[in-house]
Order: sequence, then structure tokens, then C-alpha cells
Amino acid sequence: MSNKNEVNQSLKLYIVLSRAFRAVNENVTKLIQSYGLNPTEFAVLELLYHKGDQPLQQIGGKILLASGSITYVVDKLEQKELLIRVACPSDRRVTYAQLTEKGKVYMEEIFPSHKAKIDELLSELNFEEKGEAIDLLKKLGLSIGKY
Repeated sequence: MSNKNEVNQSLKLYIVLSRAFRAVNENVTKLIQSYGLNPTEFAVLELLYHKGDQPLQQIGGKILLASGSITYVVDKLEQKELLIRVACPSDRRVTYAQLTEKGKVYMEEIFPSHKAKIDELLSELNFEEKGEAIDLLKKLGLSIGKY
């Protein structure tokens, strides 16, 4: 069992981690909204932009979204003509989400500023510190997955 100092340090870390995430996330969300998208729409577009066509059934797991919400988000992005649904030729049960040409061009336009904003927001840490943070947070996340 942890001693009192250990417990207090854990609580402090939780608060600092939560506040840091909120600060970064609020800034990134504002930027995404300036593109006329919500964070979930952007996450779907970013996934397709970087990983290519994706089965609708797997998108939720890759961007941490409930499968029922994916249909709604894909509908909205289809209305904006940024993606289309494409039936799998070998399995009628599978439908892929695919960026349209308009969607590709749009992501090519907005992603560089998105990437630059995240780099700016995290610029307080140097390269080595970012590496340490990545390693420590990955270690923490993986250990929690065991519970």
C-alpha cells in the first residue's frame, strides 16, 4: 500500500495532467472549429488522410468513438462532400469511408496549420523532454490497461 506522500503525489499528478490536457485540448478544439469541423469530424478526416480508406465498423475503435456516433459523423462529412461510402467488392457486409478529392485537398490545406499549432502549444518542452513525456505517459497508459 502507498504511503500518504505517495498518494498525495498521485493526486497532484492527476490534477496537473488533467489541466495540461485541458489547456492543449481547448486550443486544438478552437482551431478545429475554425475549419468548420468538430473534433470528431476532424479525427475521422485525419484518420482517412493518414491511413487511407477505413471500414466504417473500425473507425470508432481507432478514434475512440462509439460505433453509433460514427454513422452520424460520416453522414455529416458526406453532406460536406469530404468523404464517401464505398462498398467492399469482396464482402457486402463491409463499407469503407473514403476521402473525396475535395476532402484530400481540404486536409492538405488545413493539416499543416493543425500540426504547427500543436507544435507551438507543446514548444515549452524540448525534443528530449517530449520523448520522456511520451515514454512516461505510454508506460502509465499501458499499466492502467492491466486493471
